[in-house]
Amino acid sequence: MKDAIKGLKPELMWEHFYQISQIPRCSRHEDAVRQYVISVAERNGLSYKSDRVKNIVISKPATAGCEKAPIAVLQSHLDMVCEKNKDTQHDFSKDPIRLLRKDDWITADGTTLGSDNGIGVAAALAVLESTDLVHGPLEFLFTIDEETGLTGAIELGDDMLEGRILINMDSEEDGDIYIGCAGGKDTELFIDLENEAVPANYSVVRVRVGGLQGGHSGLQIDAGLGNAIKLITRLLKDVDDTLSLRVMHLDGGSKHNAIPRECDAIVALPTAKLGELKAAAAKYQDIFRDELKLTDAGVFVQIAENGFEKPGEMLTQKQHNTLLNMLYAMPHGVLAMSHAVPGLVETSTNLAVVKTNEENISVLTSQRSSVGSSLSGIAQSVSALGQLAGTRIHQGGGYPAWQPNPDSQLLHIAKEVYRELFNTEIHVKAIHAGLECGIIGDKYDGMDMISFGPTILGAHSPDERVQISTVEKFWKYLEGILNHLAKQNSN
Repeated sequence: MKDAIKGLKPELMWEHFYQISQIPRCSRHEDAVRQYVISVAERNGLSYKSDRVKNIVISKPATAGCEKAPIAVLQSHLDMVCEKNKDTQHDFSKDPIRLLRKDDWITADGTTLGSDNGIGVAAALAVLESTDLVHGPLEFLFTIDEETGLTGAIELGDDMLEGRILINMDSEEDGDIYIGCAGGKDTELFIDLENEAVPANYSVVRVRVGGLQGGHSGLQIDAGLGNAIKLITRLLKDVDDTLSLRVMHLDGGSKHNAIPRECDAIVALPTAKLGELKAAAAKYQDIFRDELKLTDAGVFVQIAENGFEKPGEMLTQKQHNTLLNMLYAMPHGVLAMSHAVPGLVETSTNLAVVKTNEENISVLTSQRSSVGSSLSGIAQSVSALGQLAGTRIHQGGGYPAWQPNPDSQLLHIAKEVYRELFNTEIHVKAIHAGLECGIIGDKYDGMDMISFGPTILGAHSPDERVQISTVEKFWKYLEGILNHLAKQNSN
């Protein structure tokens, strides 16, 4: 596995990326990688502090002669999204990520790579250990649980940071710099189970929709990717009346911020109509492949009669109808584009997870918008649909948007450095995703912030990969910005 990074530059940064890839670090399970970060600080004689949720801030003194420069904060998050293909044998609680090199890309063997945000963590640790960089006083902020709830940023102690310049390293497009992000809120709906016995003349089968790419529900919500929950609902709804089927279990998706790649429905139907269901599955596989030929050409619909646990009961007709109608009507995808920033998704919602539990079926959705009132509006819309369906509803507190500041001094410096290094202009953007900047900026008044990173594709999916050539460029750019900041108020 280490052969994958052999000869890559910058060497120290890639070494740290390899080392943290050996450490399980799913969201809410960051203790081991947190200890690794602390060990790096300790062996370099640097002080650190932690808050009650175990965020870490490490301080590094300025290069000699640069002590009067403003304090800069380098920020990254310790956790990663843990996703794998169904045929991949991997235990995220103990197994290291298996790194692979394919041409100009580093990827993983059937799992998410963790370059989101492992590259940012590795860059911070490389700066922390480097002895040849010129920089002012630095603070390194490593947050926990970004991926499942932005918990680290939300709970960040208000006495953790002195700096008012922050460089977030959690963006994924080379040549772009971000100065704004969307706010977000999750809405979860619960349908209480009402079951009845399966008639003797019924068969129980599993319908599976899979083969989809999945992806980040903010960054890729406008890419036309298939949503497995929406697709399987279309199929089931279409054959509902003619086949007299009933849903028993429905399970799809796994994360609030990922577009669902797979969904399984265990259904009961008259044995005599099993052939019609198989024909409908073949028909819809062709339909889905035609509709998604440019994004998800590998989509499939499978019917299995064995090889899965068969529940003893099926939903009542009323609950069956409620579930399918609600999922069919549930909005998913882009709802509005920004008029202020061309090409930016302003408002969206993701039908993220459906899960059959002991007492209910839960449906998790995730709303995003760069406009606070629009975020509230779409969250209320999803909630209203849940009310019509008679569900119980839970909404999280959400997180604020990061409002762009085109006049930012840090942005001015970043644009100038990019121009000097690469003889071209960097693209200034806002992002339709929840960066921790919005929360940190809301907590620390006067924080001047930017976000950038190397090219990462397929984040939050087993197709995740980071482009090697852009990592070296990212490092050079970070080094240049730190050097420029060090000259401010220098001795």
